[in-house]
Amino acid sequence: MNRERLLERFLQYVCIESTSDEETSDYPSSSGQLEMGRLLVTQLEQIGLADIEQDQYGLIWATLPANCDHAVPTITLNAHLDTSPETPAVDVKPQIIEDYQGGDIVLSGAADKVIRVAECPELEEMIGRTLITTDGTTLLGGDDKAGIAIIMEAVSHLAENPQILHGPVRVLFTCDEEIGRGVQHVDIDKLGSVAAYTLDGGGAGDIDVETFSADLATVTVRGVNLHPSIAKDRMVNALRAAGSLLDQLPRDTLAPEVSDGRDGFLHPYSIEGGVAEVTIKIILRDFDTEKLAAQAELIRLAAQSVQESFPGSVLDLTVRKQYRNMADGLDSEPRAVELARQAHQNLGFPVKLSSVRGGTDGSQLTELGLPTPNLSSGQHTPHSPLEWACLDEMLEACQVVVETLRLWGEQQLAD
Repeated sequence: MNRERLLERFLQYVCIESTSDEETSDYPSSSGQLEMGRLLVTQLEQIGLADIEQDQYGLIWATLPANCDHAVPTITLNAHLDTSPETPAVDVKPQIIEDYQGGDIVLSGAADKVIRVAECPELEEMIGRTLITTDGTTLLGGDDKAGIAIIMEAVSHLAENPQILHGPVRVLFTCDEEIGRGVQHVDIDKLGSVAAYTLDGGGAGDIDVETFSADLATVTVRGVNLHPSIAKDRMVNALRAAGSLLDQLPRDTLAPEVSDGRDGFLHPYSIEGGVAEVTIKIILRDFDTEKLAAQAELIRLAAQSVQESFPGSVLDLTVRKQYRNMADGLDSEPRAVELARQAHQNLGFPVKLSSVRGGTDGSQLTELGLPTPNLSSGQHTPHSPLEWACLDEMLEACQVVVETLRLWGEQQLAD
C-alpha cells in the first residue's frame, strides 16, 4: 500500500467543504459534494477504472474489471461524500501528528478544544502512530472521507498489482448520507453486486453487522402571536409550549446522555421558531425496530398534554422513516461477513462483529436487498471539532479491503 498517497488524498478530500443540508430537498443538498465528486472522477480515470460516471444526482459510479479467468461475484465498495451539518466544515485545517507519543492533544486553533485521553481511551493504543486532527475550529470530515480515501487506495493498489486476482469491483460514492438520503437514487440493479461494504466505521477491526433502526419525528407547535401590549388572555406562546413539550420527554431514560450498549433513545436535536410557530426535530433510535413506534407514542402523548395545558395551541407530529437495522438482511448472503472476518484473520488483525449505535448507507442498501456490512475506517469522535483519524488504521483498512476482494475472487458465481 502507498501510505503517502493515502495520506495525501485524505488531506485533499477533507479540505473540500461538502456539508449536507437538511433544509433543502435538493439532491445532492450541497454543491461541495458535486465538487468532491468531480475530483474523484478525475482520480478514478487516472487509476484506470471503467464505467466512470457522475450521474445527474451527483452519485459516483465506477468499475474495476475482474482479472481472473472464472466467473466471480461482483462486490461493491461504498462511502459517502457529505459531512455532518452538526459542526462547521469550512476551511478545514488538518494537523498531522507523526509518531504520537501519548497524552492529551491541544488543538492549535482553539486552546479550549482538547482531545483528552480520559475521554478517548483509544488514544492509549496509538503510541507511535500517525494521527490527523483539525485545529479545533471545524470538524475533520473523516466521516466519511477516510472511507473514500481507503477505497481509492485499495482500487489503486489492485490496479497496480494484477497478480492479486479479484472479481468485478463496483465503486459507489453516495451523497447526503448524514441526513438520511444516501441511497435515495441508487439503482441496486445497476450495481449488479451480490454484496457490498461501506467503509464508514470507527477505529479498526470492527465489522458492523447490526445498526440502529431510525425514524425522524418533527413536532410543529403553533401558537397565537400578537403585540405584547394587548396579549392578555389572547397570546399563546409557541416557545413556552415547546419548552413544556421538551420538559416532558424522558431525560433519565431513553436519552443518549444516559444510554449505551443496546439501549435505544429519543433525542431532540433541533428547535427553531418564535412565538407564532416552533419546529422541533427529534431522532428516534433502537435496535428493535418495533420500539420506534413506542417512542413516537411518547411524543404524541406529550404533545397532547401540552395542547391541553396551553389552550389555543396546536401541536402536529409527523414521523418519517430513515433506515432500518442491517442485521435484518445480512443473513441472505453470509459470505459478506465471513469473508471480511477471514480477511482480518489472514492479515493477523484483531476482528470482532459489532453493533453500531448509528447507521450507514449499509443499513439502507441491506434493506434494499444488497447485504452490506460496515467496515472500520480509522475515524474517531466524528461530527465534532475533536474528531481525529489514524493513518495507520486507515492503511490497515486498505489491506482488509484488498484481502476481502481477493477472497471473493476465489468464490464461484452462483448459477
